This record gives sequence, C-alpha cells and structure tokens, in this order.
Amino acid sequence: MKAYVGVTDQKWYQYLFDKGFDEINFWRPGGSSVFRALEAGELFLFKLHAPQNYIVGGGFFTRFSILPTFLAWDAFGPKNGAATFREFEESIKKYKGANDSNPQIGCIILSAPFFLSPEDWIPVPADWKLNIVQGKSYDETTYEGRRLLDGVMERMPRVQPEETSEVPSARYGYSMAPYRIGQGAFKVMVADAYNRRCAISEERTLPVLEAAHIIPFSAAESSNAVTNGMLLRRDIHTLFDQGYLTISTDYHIEVSPRLKDDYGNGRIYYAYHGLLLPNIPTKVSERPSVEALEWHNERVYR
Repeated sequence: MKAYVGVTDQKWYQYLFDKGFDEINFWRPGGSSVFRALEAGELFLFKLHAPQNYIVGGGFFTRFSILPTFLAWDAFGPKNGAATFREFEESIKKYKGANDSNPQIGCIILSAPFFLSPEDWIPVPADWKLNIVQGKSYDETTYEGRRLLDGVMERMPRVQPEETSEVPSARYGYSMAPYRIGQGAFKVMVADAYNRRCAISEERTLPVLEAAHIIPFSAAESSNAVTNGMLLRRDIHTLFDQGYLTISTDYHIEVSPRLKDDYGNGRIYYAYHGLLLPNIPTKVSERPSVEALEWHNERVYR
C-alpha cells in the first residue's frame, strides 16, 4: 500500500474536524503542477505546518483537477475548508496574492475523510525533512512507511460493512469496505470527462454548465459514477431532467414532440434532434452507460 503525506494548516484542519463531510477538497494554491503521487483509492494523509509536526487525518484519493476558484466552490462549498466563498478566497489570496483574480487552484479530491483527535495524532516519520513544503510519499516496503501505515490503520475509523459504493479502497493487511463518491467529485469528474464543454451544444462557458445525472439522483438506482453523468448547458439540463430530451443507447440526441405540444416552441432544441452526440468523452470508461441511458429513455423521456 502507498500513502502520501500532504502539508496543510491548522485553520483548514480545525474547520473540517467535526463536520462529518463525505468528501473534502485538499486544495493547493498553485494551479499549474499536476498531482500524480497516488492512484484512486490510495491514502492521502494530512500533516500540520511546523512546529505541529504531526499527521492528523486523511482520506482516500479520488481525483486531481485544476479548477478556477468559483468552480471549486460550486462543487465543494464548505468542503473546501471554509464557511463562505469569501473566506475561501481570502485563504487562497494568503498564498497567491490579492491581484490574482479568479485563480486556478490544484484540487486533490478525497473521499471518506477522517480527522484524528489530538491524543491520536501521529508524529511524522523519522525521515521527514522540515524543509518539505508540499508533501512526501511513503509505502509499506520501507521501515518508516510500514510504521506510518500501521499507526494510521490502528487509528483510522472503519467504514461500516453494510455501506456500499462505486470505488474500492486500497487494501492494507485486511479488507476494508469501499467508499462513496460524493457529489463534488461527481461534478468534477463529469466536467473533466467532457473537457468542460456541453455534451450537446459544446458550450464552453463554465458558469452555465452543469453535471447532470442520467438516472436522477433521487432514484434508488442512481449513483455518482461518471458513467451516470453528462455535462450539459443549464437549459438543456432542465429539458433532460424533465424528459423532453434524451440520448439513445447509440449516442444520438432525441427531442420529444411533447416539447412543442406543451410549450409551443423549441425550435433551437429540435435542431439537435437525430444528431450524434457531438461531445463525448475520449475514454470509453467515462462514456454514458447503456443501462443508464435505457433507464432514462424508458422512465423519464416523454
């Protein structure tokens, strides 16, 4: 098993300590370098700034994405470690400077986060250098890595076995239950899969784009898997959710005749009818699932 220890500040940790969120955004002020230290399901641990040289919690790495601050707030809100967007912006300006308008930040998205009480804090490994600014990787093949992982597993709360989710966690000496992908991670994964462009109109203006569930979030069969999502312009999203528009299992757009019958218009939307979905994820594993599309066609489409 592999783990990464990332450096954070007391204020971020303290705000999130007792919130009970299902996911959090461990953000970095730099918006250019990509985080490649972990694979999905591996452990990301938090270490406070010196002189508090302790590991105080962690979570399961889900995804990394570089996002503008407004999109990070839209996806995660207080799960960014701040009560309001203004406080979030102020925290970023502390590191990036006041003149950087709507900056890009690195977002390390973590699921099933846990926060240790002070009596359970873990001293940093003996090979930790005090001049480390961002973090350091560890794994079970080294003495210090094994000691660290043993300490974390002794203190980490177990996920209840009756809970289910889409992503299996990393394993270390015993079987752990999988963890859930949260709504924020879903929004980011869908936006990235569609290259931040509407699947149907190819609109690129981020504030009007939304991650749509194919099987509605309210349905028992729904999930936050990227294969149950599409990035849609807000008006198209509304029509999709209300059943006036759907996507066939071979990825063609269908617009219901009911749209004109019910509202006496819809010309701009009928222009899409019959077209092959113009913007579809490059990765086959991120494309809408046939099962989800069938569900929408049969139960939602008018």
